[in-house]
Amino acid sequence: MSNQTISPSLEPLPPGDRPSRHTFDLVESLGKLARVQVFQIVLVLAAICLVFSIMAPGSFPEWGNIRQIIQNVSILAVLGIGMTFVIVTSGIDLSVGSVLVFSGVVSAKTMAAIGGDGWGVAAVGIVVALGCGLCWGLLNGFLIGKAKVPPLIVTLGTLGGALGLSQVITGGVDIRDVPPVLVDTIGYGNLPATTIPLISSIALVLVVIFGIVLHRTKFGLYTFAVGSKEQSARRVGIKVDMHLVKIYALSGTLAGLAGILSLSQYGTTAIAGQSQTNLNVIAAVVIGGTSLFGGIGTMFGTVVGLFIPAVLQNGFVIVGVQPFWQQVAVGAVLIAAVYFDQRRRDAASRGQSSSSLKRLWSRSP
Repeated sequence: MSNQTISPSLEPLPPGDRPSRHTFDLVESLGKLARVQVFQIVLVLAAICLVFSIMAPGSFPEWGNIRQIIQNVSILAVLGIGMTFVIVTSGIDLSVGSVLVFSGVVSAKTMAAIGGDGWGVAAVGIVVALGCGLCWGLLNGFLIGKAKVPPLIVTLGTLGGALGLSQVITGGVDIRDVPPVLVDTIGYGNLPATTIPLISSIALVLVVIFGIVLHRTKFGLYTFAVGSKEQSARRVGIKVDMHLVKIYALSGTLAGLAGILSLSQYGTTAIAGQSQTNLNVIAAVVIGGTSLFGGIGTMFGTVVGLFIPAVLQNGFVIVGVQPFWQQVAVGAVLIAAVYFDQRRRDAASRGQSSSSLKRLWSRSP
């Protein structure tokens, strides 16, 4: 009897049993999406919301509570827009909280000096707040872009300067004389025929506008170029110094706008209530995927990053956990975000080095 080798059949699968090209594409796309940091942060936010919804099903997922979270995030979102631009350039702005306070104080003083409670007075207050923020932003920008002083030192100095001048102007006492029209409309008003806060709608419009500016305009392209490699940006003709001035001027102006929004929401200045604002905004921007090393960031990621501490604080209060744990949780998420960003950069650097070696090897005789 002859020996026969039995080999497995190599016949192709029937057409109906073969995975389609679209299936492979979908799996590959999902794999790439799962590696995107912004998508990972969205999953973290969804998981946090799910946990609190299970622990407090009768209160946390209710629209009234969600509306409160959205409203609480609105002012930080305005600050986060400018901070995203700044950090994408590998800079930092520690002064936004103090500029917010200073702009609110000068605006409130100006409106009180004019007198009245109509939109005319309120419009003057808004312009004054924006002007104050712009001036501080220009100061930061010129010292960083032109005088070449490190951003950390400049904005640390203007943090103290803006807050100190606010205390000098007010004697350390908050101003509570705010036109009711600001409080009733911007602070606690809703969009017509809805229950959506007007202050949140303003923040959303700004996020969309500046998201388009960051990702779809030459200004945004230059911002990423400066943050990726400043020397290369100079070589291609980008005026890096003036661009940095514009970036910090934008951050300061948005901080001034946040000052008038804060006045509208709380009906008073907040001289002692913004000490952690700058750190909270920076943490949210970094958690949202913007790299502290520059060159990487999205406006959508910043918004998601802002909601994580807000949801944690709100959820802890509802379930009866001390809100101090919020800082612990946010700190852990922040460290994790920076760690994974560092690993991603190291992997990208190794990949570039490997590609360079392969090209060199392929060219060698």
